[in-house]
Amino acid sequence: MTGVRMAQVRAGAIDVRYVQAGPGDDATAVVFVHGNPGSADDWTALVAAVGEHGRALALDMPDFGRTAAAPGFAHTVDGYAAFLQQALVALGVSRVHLVVHDFGGPFGLAWAAAHLDALASVTLIDTGFLPGYRWHSLARIWRTPVVGEVFQAITTRRAFRSAIGRNEPRGLPRPFVDGMYDHYDRRTKRAVLKLYRATDVPEADPRMVRAFAARDLPALVIWGEHDRYLPSSFAVRQRDPFPSADVHVLPASGHWPHADAADTVRRLLVSFLAPQLAPIGEPRPERAGD
Repeated sequence: MTGVRMAQVRAGAIDVRYVQAGPGDDATAVVFVHGNPGSADDWTALVAAVGEHGRALALDMPDFGRTAAAPGFAHTVDGYAAFLQQALVALGVSRVHLVVHDFGGPFGLAWAAAHLDALASVTLIDTGFLPGYRWHSLARIWRTPVVGEVFQAITTRRAFRSAIGRNEPRGLPRPFVDGMYDHYDRRTKRAVLKLYRATDVPEADPRMVRAFAARDLPALVIWGEHDRYLPSSFAVRQRDPFPSADVHVLPASGHWPHADAADTVRRLLVSFLAPQLAPIGEPRPERAGD
């Protein structure tokens, strides 16, 4: 895609693949964090769109995409948050506009809670603080010893397409689904089991909610109305940690609105971020609806 570059950086003991657009040396960056299943490739179109206004990058998290975890890596929320900080330091990023989806939410928000002074804004796409949440059916399978291993072993491409498709109200683009499966190899399947078994139900930590709320950061929330994994009723609850959040629930969209409502998500995200990324002294684009 025009303007998007693929590269690699060493973060601690891990060689990290990432995609990037815009000025490559800017200390302020829009940082996209994928969930499960996923990789930096999920974000390519949005990285390109945002890269027209500033630095934008997306990482393969360890044992996802083409980034292999180092021996002893902790497949936990805290482990991934610590990795994210190492990667940002290696990339020369000190101020972050965070964009997260799915399990990228816990990763990114844990990082953000520990680095509030580095956080410029937050965009939550079908993720965030989840008071009263209960694991979805696939998560319960992954968390169950033996059952999870068997399930992962029989997850062929055809089974993967079927499992994804039946939970999405209007389907997902075939290249997007196949791209996710291409990265869903044995290494990633093992990482998923470790991650889900090491993670308690991702509810809302009151201390984190209060810390974010006190900052009242610019925030954008985008949620598919028919998300079968993380119900859209949680969308408005993101105003607890982010009181000024601009919340959008997209009708007929599912868990991946950046894939099944790509134009809408791109418009919302660029309208939200472009004014914040415009250099001081330059005209700032009007936000949608202004």
